[in-house]
Amino acid sequence: MSEARHPPEAFANSPNDTLLRNQMHSILIVDDEPGILTTLSSILEDEGFETLTAATGTDAMATFREQSPDVVFLDIWLADHDGLEILQAMREHDPTATIVMMSGHGTPSTAVKAIKMGAFDYLEKPLSYDRTMQAVEEALVYRKSMATESGVVRALEEGRRGIDVERDVVPPPELPQVKVGTMPQRTLARSTVLYGHGLHSGSRTGMAIQPLPPGSGIHFATIPGHRVIPAHIGGVADTDYATTLSSGGENIKTVEHLLSACHAFGITNLLVKVHGEIPVLDGSALEFCKTFQEIGVEDQGEPRKELVIDREYRVGEGEKSLTLSPYDGFAVSYQLSYPAPVGEQFYEYEMDGPESYVREIAPARTFGFMKDLKMMNELGLGSGGRLDNFILVGEDEVINTELRFPDEFVRHKILDIIGDLYMLGYPVRGKVTARYTGHRDNIAILRQIAGTA
Repeated sequence: MSEARHPPEAFANSPNDTLLRNQMHSILIVDDEPGILTTLSSILEDEGFETLTAATGTDAMATFREQSPDVVFLDIWLADHDGLEILQAMREHDPTATIVMMSGHGTPSTAVKAIKMGAFDYLEKPLSYDRTMQAVEEALVYRKSMATESGVVRALEEGRRGIDVERDVVPPPELPQVKVGTMPQRTLARSTVLYGHGLHSGSRTGMAIQPLPPGSGIHFATIPGHRVIPAHIGGVADTDYATTLSSGGENIKTVEHLLSACHAFGITNLLVKVHGEIPVLDGSALEFCKTFQEIGVEDQGEPRKELVIDREYRVGEGEKSLTLSPYDGFAVSYQLSYPAPVGEQFYEYEMDGPESYVREIAPARTFGFMKDLKMMNELGLGSGGRLDNFILVGEDEVINTELRFPDEFVRHKILDIIGDLYMLGYPVRGKVTARYTGHRDNIAILRQIAGTA
């Protein structure tokens, strides 16, 4: 092991302090380049980690089985084995193995393959100091959360006892456009719990959903903080890449996919207790729909109120615009345009019940572009590298998946609109016509309707 205790130029940035570095965690570094083994182990030891090293795949597997390291840094090209073979063997030996792949000459498709095989993250050489330490810290958090769901379960169970529905749940505000309709109010037949990962945080998360009585509306509650936030535009704090609710310094991110499914199924009364962030699941609304179908949606015997659009509302200028007009029903038409391979896409959807929504809209996943590094960070790629919860678009092709529809991109835009427009607390009766718009525009038009713009 080298006695050097100062990072070379490739690791020149200062690290962020973290409690994780003050704990003794073991990290196995596997690389057939002696310089990488020496430099990376020295850097990690400086930060308080115990390091193990291996120059071959055979030695790596032996060390992995004997020492059970917390994190593995594994080069994708080794002299005696393909690094992906070692990745697979480690994951078979320990399904919770947290492995960061490294490569000096990889491609996006190689990264995708590694992540799909179970790698936690993928780093390109030369390694950046900050990026490497970020990967270590996030890998340790991820391993801890993956080891057991008991913490999430415990928090959700405590949340069941910590919220007083009569005290904390306030019905949605009345507006002049709100009218009594002919359909009944609905809730779920029983409570249930879903687990997954957050789209932005990449952390293990979960949510408990439970019925509420008629006239309650849809509410989110933070766990373990027990702060109840209505699904209303008054609580919208952020619309970058997703819709975030906030109250009293507590946030609930990525609510639009769940709300989209609620809107389509006519669920008007529901309490959603969230541990951290709404699980992104596969990046669409399909799993929420399947949950509703499995546990059942229950009519509550009282007529629901609807937001009846009585005139035209509009945001945006020129090509980018969003219009909401009177209509006997609820329909959305959307046009988008991106460079190839997405191109021009147009889709028109009329929501006539959950069946058509499940068939046409719910399976459409969120998407991001390889060239848009900021968006990739927001999507959580850097904090877990999961490539199974969104569509990754490269310069010439979709990199990580097969499309569910040729026009899946525009269908997901409609999914988001259906969710965001449920933010006034009532099903919408009107027609949406949108071109090149996003979450910010969706919320802006609701603020017009509510008179808060």
